[in-house]
Amino acid sequence: MIPDRDAASQWAGCQVHEIKWGSQASKRLVSRRRHPAAMTMLVRPVNRLLDLALPATCAGCGLEGAPLCRACRPSVEVRLALPAGTSLGLPDGPPDPLAQLEWCAPFSGTVRRALHALKYAGEQRLAVPLGAAVAARWARAGAGGSVLVPVPVHAARRRERGFDQAELIAAAAAVVLRLPMAPVVVRSRATTPQYRLDRRRRAINVAEAFDVRPDGVRLVAGRDIVLVDDVVTTGATLAASARALLAIGARSVSAITVARER
Repeated sequence: MIPDRDAASQWAGCQVHEIKWGSQASKRLVSRRRHPAAMTMLVRPVNRLLDLALPATCAGCGLEGAPLCRACRPSVEVRLALPAGTSLGLPDGPPDPLAQLEWCAPFSGTVRRALHALKYAGEQRLAVPLGAAVAARWARAGAGGSVLVPVPVHAARRRERGFDQAELIAAAAAVVLRLPMAPVVVRSRATTPQYRLDRRRRAINVAEAFDVRPDGVRLVAGRDIVLVDDVVTTGATLAASARALLAIGARSVSAITVARER
């Protein structure tokens, strides 16, 4: 059964709270579906004011109302109806050690504008429809998985933006899939943006660049993990993240992204 792609709108404030590690607040590490009243308390007041003062406009066509209107949503669901096992367009299939890799749409047009608006213009409301698209594709083609784990940006980049786009997308997808979301992977060092590198240098760039937080080991050890990210090109970043998870005992690691850039 494919989840309702509008269901994620019930949690528009996904992952706006900060996680404090090594304290009682670490119990909030795993994000689950919560009572609407509880979730409302987590929405930043500034986001509420933004909704009132500056209503969203569609990233695809500019129509005022939703961050991605109904007419433009199919653009992020291009691969939704394709059966599991459909070619990914990668020369050798999913990069080792990923068990499976899926993506929702090509990185162009509306999808590209939506991801750029989320990442560079801070339009966090787009995480909800993008996460819903990820959830719908994974429900259609995914081979299981018990925990969603976002692929993180470096801490410095997160401070600069004020959020991590993959974490927001994963949180919205988790609501629809009714799975826990655990942001347990961290970038242990800053890396050169992958888009600046050729395919050969991308794998070298992210080698051993990821670790798993000590407090997060118990959440992923022995489980089937699904990595969530915004864009995949060669899969080098996803593969590096997967190795970090497998090294601490994850049973398997698959991945899904919003888009694929060729």
